[in-house]
Amino acid sequence: MGMLQAGIIPVTPFQQNCTVLFDPDTKEGVVVDPGGDVPVILKTLEENGLTIKQIWLTHGHLDHAGGAKELKEALGVEIVGPHEDDRPLLERIEMQAQQYGITGLQNVVPDRWLTDGDRISFGSHEFEVYHTPGHAPGHVIYFNRAQNFAHLGDVLFNGSIGRTDLPGGNHQQLLGSIRDKVLPLGDDVGFICGHGPGSRIGDERRGNPFLRGI
Repeated sequence: MGMLQAGIIPVTPFQQNCTVLFDPDTKEGVVVDPGGDVPVILKTLEENGLTIKQIWLTHGHLDHAGGAKELKEALGVEIVGPHEDDRPLLERIEMQAQQYGITGLQNVVPDRWLTDGDRISFGSHEFEVYHTPGHAPGHVIYFNRAQNFAHLGDVLFNGSIGRTDLPGGNHQQLLGSIRDKVLPLGDDVGFICGHGPGSRIGDERRGNPFLRGI
């Protein structure tokens, strides 16, 4: 098995970071948060000769999960995550999309819900699952301890944090998730987030203005 690698495909008008995590030797991987633009995702997978084993979701907002059902049907793989507290969001994706004037997104229910402390993997690449509510009630993050890498979804960004003004959001809960689940992963951990460039946890702990005092 090779070193874990990641590629980002910006999708939807929200430019959400649909992420492909893959092994360069086996060409096997997973797609994290296929929010939409599924033909673009499929073309990218084909061009790179990747075989997708599962679809992983960090949370139920439309820009992260709106294309999951279509991609599942195209690839014939299971959808894993998020935590079941996001069921109401996943069941309202089509209604949310109408409000934003976005077409083609679908409601979805995963094949497997995740809970805090679960472990999921593809090939030899294992990820620890942490339930991190605040941006969304059922938000989870994925941590690969072997390579000091995390996918944090919309919990923590480069220079910012997830918004908490959407249904189910809670600012203090989000800060608690960052304090109790994200920062303890370690300063050296590099991460991909749901929008924009990634960062390292230590850089955010020291310089992110939203983390002062937690």
